Amino acid sequence: MKRNNLWAPWRIKYIQGLSKKSDCFLCDYLSTPERDKENLLLWRTDHAFVVFNKFPYNNGHLLIAPTRHIPSLDDASDEELLCLMSLVRDCQRALSATIQPHGYNVGMNFGRCAGAGLPEHLHIHVVPRWDGDTNYMHVCSDTDVISQGLYELYDQLAAVSLEQNLPKV
Repeated sequence: MKRNNLWAPWRIKYIQGLSKKSDCFLCDYLSTPERDKENLLLWRTDHAFVVFNKFPYNNGHLLIAPTRHIPSLDDASDEELLCLMSLVRDCQRALSATIQPHGYNVGMNFGRCAGAGLPEHLHIHVVPRWDGDTNYMHVCSDTDVISQGLYELYDQLAAVSLEQNLPKV
């Protein structure tokens, strides 16, 4: 099957800026709070944080992770579990207030065989969905179309968090 290309030349800045400091980009992000916007780290709490997925399935695809580098739910404290689920709710509220999705996929992958790209650091995916958002581009050409820039939505979500008393970075 022939694979088609959808050119996205603006992504080259991101690709050229990739540098592997450690084995965990989430921990790298936590260690550089002065770069939160550049890293698209949206909110921090004592036990968890929210960051944009830089390889999103859909506009507004967020990752929620504990601040501790832990691989599984078994390793999480009750406080961390409560914080993670509270942030799932808060992310849905903020996304609903800004981009009005029709629904959400919320999920976790444990282990590489299950699709985890970073199996050593537990994280939850929150993916906004719209009626009809799986269209011919994805089905026929294995291409995702993302309808909004990450930094534009970052600014919108950061603003709504102030209005709704959500955790602020």
